[in-house]
Amino acid sequence: MGNIYAARIEALRRLMSDNGWDAVVITGSDPHSSEYPAPRWKQVEWLTGFTGEAGDVVVTADHAGLWTDSRYFIQAETQLEGTGVELHKTRVPGAVSIPEWLFEHASTVAVDGLCQSVSAVQELREALGEDGSVLDVPDLMDALWEDRPEIPVTPVTTLDVECFGGIPRIDKVRWMRKWMLVNGYDRVFLSSLDEIAWMLNVRGSDIDYNPLVISYLLISYDAVKWFVRKSPVINDPETPDSFNELKLDGVEIMYYDDLFVGLSDFGEDASGGRIFADPSTLNHNVYKDICEIYGEQNVVFGTSPVILEKAVKTPSEIENLRQTFIDDGVAMECFLHWLDEEVATGREVTEWEASEKLTEFRSQVPGYRGNSFENISAYGPAAALPHYSTPREGSSVIRPCGLYLVDSGGQYLTGTTDITRTVPMGECTLLEKEDYTLVLKGMIDLSMAVFPRGTAGCQIDSIARMPLWKAQRNFGHGTGHGIGYYLCVHEGPQSIRYQYNPQPLLPGMVTSNEPGLYREGMHGIRHENIVLCKEAGASEFGDWLDFETLTLCHIDTSAVLPELLGPEALAWLNAYNDRVYRTLAPLLPPRTAAWLRDKTLSIKL
Repeated sequence: MGNIYAARIEALRRLMSDNGWDAVVITGSDPHSSEYPAPRWKQVEWLTGFTGEAGDVVVTADHAGLWTDSRYFIQAETQLEGTGVELHKTRVPGAVSIPEWLFEHASTVAVDGLCQSVSAVQELREALGEDGSVLDVPDLMDALWEDRPEIPVTPVTTLDVECFGGIPRIDKVRWMRKWMLVNGYDRVFLSSLDEIAWMLNVRGSDIDYNPLVISYLLISYDAVKWFVRKSPVINDPETPDSFNELKLDGVEIMYYDDLFVGLSDFGEDASGGRIFADPSTLNHNVYKDICEIYGEQNVVFGTSPVILEKAVKTPSEIENLRQTFIDDGVAMECFLHWLDEEVATGREVTEWEASEKLTEFRSQVPGYRGNSFENISAYGPAAALPHYSTPREGSSVIRPCGLYLVDSGGQYLTGTTDITRTVPMGECTLLEKEDYTLVLKGMIDLSMAVFPRGTAGCQIDSIARMPLWKAQRNFGHGTGHGIGYYLCVHEGPQSIRYQYNPQPLLPGMVTSNEPGLYREGMHGIRHENIVLCKEAGASEFGDWLDFETLTLCHIDTSAVLPELLGPEALAWLNAYNDRVYRTLAPLLPPRTAAWLRDKTLSIKL
């Protein structure tokens, strides 16, 4: 297979030579900076064979490199073998970024302006300086990718906020216009798909795992224009009804490919007024169109206000989420019970079969709309890859010993879930137990954290790492990411990670808590619950916040070393498992409930 990718890279080099380009940058994203692009924009995968969600490629006449982070190091080394593509590690000491590398190796750089944000292009131009140039070449890969997939068109649905929580789209538009007035903007242009979905209360399936519709949105004081692919979908009664509902609320439906015309269609003042956009998600090609229509001097960049607004969940969304995590917990416990029994009987269960069975259990939950990301079902050494992609063919058999890691989540009408459980399948080594316990202690310690209002996630990240650090162990990924409401499983603006992020944690934010530890060739461990930031009272020292754990699924205690956990964390673990049993047992089949009772018995020092 490597030869296929090597041949494609050589074809790209011929294209570069014909056009006088020193280098080409291929990004792993789409025109909307999506985490999971549609097949049409999986350019990195087509060119190199690398399937990770985060990776960009640079090709020159004598070098091809993939830049990715620690979640994918092992995966990248395996998938790039034989392709001629070299791995460049990011987010590690001494790492050299793509702009920094290009400064030393190229002067004329071509990029696909549809898949490069304004910020990324500006960073490249600043790095190259006056002697270099960045060329915007839309759909650069078209000349090479003969069977390139088309842009998807899937049914469009609208959310019933009375049933599923949230704020009516009319009220969201009023809020946006108030924000525009306060800040002196005449128009706001949105290109991030989850922001658009949130603004309009629409959902779709154009993107794997994320219920999104490929589109752009323009809001002015007297118009709301939604640029969307509206070709008829066979046997699709939902889209016409959704479009009619949107039109009744004042949303003008326009064709995705008519963006330039739609942007221009504001009468005599089309070129006047200030238009706001977020450069981190606005692609460079559309930016050029906006500048042509409105004038570069009228384009104002900043962080989209939608990001923070949708991150703070409403009371109705929070109540729905609590129920969603109960339902998701039932599916998880049914799966874990099934897995435990199957492996105990000696039947050979593969990682792939386990993943499919988990999806089957989730699909029985009311309101289920698909998985929120590709299941990570990893046994033994495979779990050392934080974002392991479980193969259909050749996946490992889960044995009655060692550790099995399953990281998964569901998309439901009432919210999005994400959970990781590391499961002792039988006898574990002392090292496995130590790692298991230390990671768990970090997760529990963060769950119990109390902190003053105004605290950012980067200020409390070390709480989850401290048990590992004391044993001189660590993990390379972040501890927590924001989670959408029937939207993207990864969202900002908050995070819990050691990299600086000034965004304070606010009541109503929903965030993951997932420390880990990975030993290449041996095992990987991650414990993940989802937590809700909430008010914790006030004192003479100010207002205080803490976390409510939303996830409900037992944590296996058979690999826990109580002396490493300590009395406070042990008490939390026993109380949590008891809460899981009391909440879920009445909803489970009797045999599963009995099994869960045994799994949640208290342990002692």
